[in-house]
Amino acid sequence: MRAIVGRDFEKEELESFYKSEVSEFVAVYGRRRVGKTFLIRELFRDRMEFYLTGLANGGFSEQMVNFNLALREAGLKDLPLAKNWIYAFQQLRTLIEKSRKKKKVIFLDEMPWLDTPKSKFLSALEHFWNSWASGRNDILLIVCGSSTSWITDKLLNNKGGLHNRITHQLRLEPFTLKECAAYVKSLKFTWSQHQVAECYMALGGIPYYWSLLKKGRSVDQNLDHLFFGANARLKDEYKNLYAALFKNSDRYMQVVEALSKKSCGLTRQEIVESIEESSGGGLTKILDDLENCGFIRSFLAFNKKSRDRIFQLSDFYTLFYFRFVRRSGKDKNYWKSMLDTTQHRAWAGYAFEQLCTMHVDQMKNALGIAGVYCNVYSWRSPAGTDKGTQIDLIIERNDNVINLCEMKFSVNPFVINKKYADELRNKFGTFRSVTNTKKSVFLTFVSSSGLAQNAHSGIIQCEIELKDLFAM
Repeated sequence: MRAIVGRDFEKEELESFYKSEVSEFVAVYGRRRVGKTFLIRELFRDRMEFYLTGLANGGFSEQMVNFNLALREAGLKDLPLAKNWIYAFQQLRTLIEKSRKKKKVIFLDEMPWLDTPKSKFLSALEHFWNSWASGRNDILLIVCGSSTSWITDKLLNNKGGLHNRITHQLRLEPFTLKECAAYVKSLKFTWSQHQVAECYMALGGIPYYWSLLKKGRSVDQNLDHLFFGANARLKDEYKNLYAALFKNSDRYMQVVEALSKKSCGLTRQEIVESIEESSGGGLTKILDDLENCGFIRSFLAFNKKSRDRIFQLSDFYTLFYFRFVRRSGKDKNYWKSMLDTTQHRAWAGYAFEQLCTMHVDQMKNALGIAGVYCNVYSWRSPAGTDKGTQIDLIIERNDNVINLCEMKFSVNPFVINKKYADELRNKFGTFRSVTNTKKSVFLTFVSSSGLAQNAHSGIIQCEIELKDLFAM
């Protein structure tokens, strides 16, 4: 078994399901390329009774042949091709009944691809589980899929025979900075935390993307190789990624593109105006699907109601694609040519803000409030007040304190000059006067290279450094 880096919680959960004294039906889901298949296959490699992965774009007949071959590989020889999914699951039952293993692990990967039109796959799965597997005490059925919307709609929120039949659900999130650092260390890379963070800002915590990095190359060399070089592996990932997950993927990409143009995010109405889309249920599903798959996030603005939610692009790869890859041409050294340009600095600032937002738990730990319940918001001052003050991350704590977070990416320790100090005072004062909050408000500075101490740095009441984001 290859070493599984990170995923300590997920491994512990899966092992507990394996040791359960009753049969378990587990749904594992998450963004494409996040490592779902690798985790299950490696963890249960020597304990797997049956493994099947659906065929992308395969029709019913192709899926049935694929199922038949998987049964043969698992040990059921001279097997006729099943005419439908009822017969196919009956054959799987025959295989399982021959097994002498204490726990029979069944792994159905990329299940959405198995559910072809009019195949009645789901009804056969329901029958297999409800009439047989659930009544035993030795079945661990794990189903998996990158189409999180399918998993949510067809399994987790099933209104038919699978209603409340999923015994556990496990959402696989992207790697944290700490897990990415552990991963490159396992590959014998000698990168600093700053280099890991730079790479994270382009790739996010997607293990597959990190697996493509080449030892002995700098971050900049690797990004040129992956995105801009000849036969660059990730240059065409964007369309393939969305097309593999969503029907009518063009509509999803419209929304993502609109969000890529506004780092502060957009309200639902602003999205409608940007893409000339109606504000009906179609847009609701698109936004829900994108959020469930981890491409966007939604959050409340401070002191606003749920209908005023803000949607923001949160997928690092997609952001990098729109800012650089789509317009790069054929220059194989495009990324190195962009370093320290205005465009690069703007992207780095926004990507670092997103990196911090993805590591709020680590920030809370650094502030010594890991056990304090908090809400996370952003805030924009109302139109017409003080040129539109904006705060990208607010941590509102149950101990009557609010942290207003300023996040800055730089190579050297960040220097607060008089102009910026005045801006911070103005932002602080505007927030207090407009929101009329009675809580204590702390200006909190999060930086990639630390804060230079000078006559103006005293305005900051709490400081979080990059190393703190790697702490857990």
